[in-house]
Amino acid sequence: MSELEQNLTRARAYLKQFDGKGVLNRIGGQDSAGIGWFDTTSPVDGAHLAQVARGDRSEMDRAAEAAKAAFPAWRDMGGKERKQILHNIADAIEAQAEEIAFLECLDTGQALRFMSKAALRGAENFRYFADLAPSARDGQSLPSPTLMNVTTRVPIGPVGVITPWNTPFMLSTWKIAPALAAGCTVVHKPAELSPITARLLCEIAEGAGLPPGVWNLVNGYGEDAGRALTEHPAIKAIAFVGESRTGSMIMKQGADTLKRVHFELGGKNPCIVFADADLDRALDAAIFMIYSLNGERCTSSSRLLVAAEIHDEFVARLAGRVASLKVGHPLDPATEIGPLIGEEHHGKVCSYFDIAIKDGANIKVGGRPIDGPGFYVEPTLFTQASNDMRIAQEEIFGPVLTVIPFKDEAEAITLANGVAYGLAAYIWTNDLSRALRVTNQIEAGMMWVNSENVRHLPTPFGGVKASGMGRDGGDWSFEFYMEQKHIGFAFGDHKIPRLGA
Repeated sequence: MSELEQNLTRARAYLKQFDGKGVLNRIGGQDSAGIGWFDTTSPVDGAHLAQVARGDRSEMDRAAEAAKAAFPAWRDMGGKERKQILHNIADAIEAQAEEIAFLECLDTGQALRFMSKAALRGAENFRYFADLAPSARDGQSLPSPTLMNVTTRVPIGPVGVITPWNTPFMLSTWKIAPALAAGCTVVHKPAELSPITARLLCEIAEGAGLPPGVWNLVNGYGEDAGRALTEHPAIKAIAFVGESRTGSMIMKQGADTLKRVHFELGGKNPCIVFADADLDRALDAAIFMIYSLNGERCTSSSRLLVAAEIHDEFVARLAGRVASLKVGHPLDPATEIGPLIGEEHHGKVCSYFDIAIKDGANIKVGGRPIDGPGFYVEPTLFTQASNDMRIAQEEIFGPVLTVIPFKDEAEAITLANGVAYGLAAYIWTNDLSRALRVTNQIEAGMMWVNSENVRHLPTPFGGVKASGMGRDGGDWSFEFYMEQKHIGFAFGDHKIPRLGA
């Protein structure tokens, strides 16, 4: 039996837990079947994976009220106690790492070589914020001549978390761990296209000692369950990861209740390669940052800007590597690119092949869907492109890279900034002065010099322009999930104005 066949056997065994009962909602520590069911199917071959309970406005109302009822006790629990519970959750995630990875592969189409680390990254998120929980409320002493001014922070209250379909487990932990560490309660609505591991994560949390109602899970569609969450008056903030257009809708829906919002949205991120760069490393990083995770990642370097003097040679090497990428079943350890998430998204990605040709670009590699079951597409490389083409302006969100040459540093900066998005940028140069100049002028929330995207949890993660608002990571997460308080203690001898005396 091959390694793929062994992995498939184990994955199907993990799926059996949902036979008969389906993927249920979890509200106030109780299971709920919602108002009916919808199916989650595998992008590998379209096969049925499980039935999923569908929530509506009434279901979301119960979840929000459960989070509201559980909030005072969770808020008032000592930081050390919250820390221990979050570490318990991390331990339990690690114990179920294989199950999480296999089910994530089947539900999203992401390759095992990347998803095998998803659970470990999720556990790391919980451990990091667990250790910050005891100090989350710490403030400052800001004395003035007449007052001893001190600050503190308190959790904002019940919050809504809406997560996407591309790497759902890791991104759920990335949002929920700091909310729990801060003392907030949570209502989580996962993406309907990949809901399975969200249920596992909620079960893990309660099994690790999280009190009922602190974490509530409601599956459903954006137009009913999602909207009900963003409009609910008991929910004080919404953390959302997804498309820029959806983020705009959520902001409008939350306006009447003056919700705080945090958006991690789309990207059309540039990878800028100057002639003096280490070209071998730049090539490796450029390929990794667009073709890993099927290109379905907000930080993918989907525009490759290459100095004109090295363009032809660099693109020739790039094309050879892209043509050699292994497309296959996500549970095959050799697979580098799996299927796209579903039929609609597959159609969207494939539509850009005709768009590229119509706009005058060249398809150097790929550019076709792959026949057979599942939503596979050839890894694709566009050349002879300009920055005004749709393939350079719009987020395709697939294994598709657009190459654009530049003549000098000024043009590279202009091209990099010439899109609506501003999430990430990657700069390759061995000239320190140039790196400082370019990073100072690039319009992006995150930049890496001579590196692919390497997350460091204490650093801020987020974008500008159409790529979102707010930052995750370290203390920036607590700034979102907590309210600042100022208290001024008078020394007792300052002059108070007397009116009407």
